[in-house]
Amino acid sequence: MRCPYCATDDDRVIDSRAAGEAIRRRRACNSCGQRFSTYERVEQTPLRVRKRSGDVEAFDRDKVAKGIARATTNLPLEPGAVRRAVARVEGRLRDSGRREVTSDVVGGEVLAALRELHDVAYMRFASVYKSFTSPEDFHRELASLSTDDEPPEPASTP
Repeated sequence: MRCPYCATDDDRVIDSRAAGEAIRRRRACNSCGQRFSTYERVEQTPLRVRKRSGDVEAFDRDKVAKGIARATTNLPLEPGAVRRAVARVEGRLRDSGRREVTSDVVGGEVLAALRELHDVAYMRFASVYKSFTSPEDFHRELASLSTDDEPPEPASTP
């Protein structure tokens, strides 16, 4: 680490401690004696999204947040619900271990997060994402939503 005061790279670590998701290191320069702090963070590999057109772009957390926020407009949700849903989507995508995912995978994760969050938000997003063109599309999706929510039938005992 180069000293920000004299630019030499001869320093020692005086103290290390956790600072959120980073490690804060207090350092002292052996050349000029000045003290300074550095922060170490894990560098995440960039996540890329392959769109339907074939273009590849960097994963944009803000796009996911805007889509979820639009689907949840005027719904009675607690303040941090959208933020947690976005974090859940990004976490699932990163946990997949792939550096590149398709936009269909991203959309599927958003649908899954909205299904956990609110049924109306799920239907709003699904109607656009799945390109609903008729009332039957809504009926079919509502039927699948309600059958997934029902508890399984108990097994009959002979």
